Amino acid sequence: MTEHIETGNKGEEIALKHLRAKGYKILATNWSFGKDEIDIICQHENTLVIAEVKTRTSTYFGDPEIFVTKKKQGFLIRAANSYILKYDLDIECRFDILSIVIVSGKSRIKHIEDAFYPTL
Repeated sequence: MTEHIETGNKGEEIALKHLRAKGYKILATNWSFGKDEIDIICQHENTLVIAEVKTRTSTYFGDPEIFVTKKKQGFLIRAANSYILKYDLDIECRFDILSIVIVSGKSRIKHIEDAFYPTL
């Protein structure tokens, strides 16, 4: 397994632990629809949360969350819509980013709630 995949997997493990500790109910991980994928789908109180996890081993090029581009946001919105339709959900939905930096075995997590909003 390549280093960036291992880093990404470690970041998702950290994100899941963080979300569970905050009382989120994990519904799905790595859920895909066509070429679109959602890292974590969970529920917090009465809100469906679509969580994108970005993990880096350095902030040299910027914090991980800046790499969730408008294009990536569009993919997440499309996948979330497919999930909601597939399971016939009638629930509020928000998009969060979990930005994780792992350096020398230590991690720092930034949970950005309502990181972006779907546009028409």
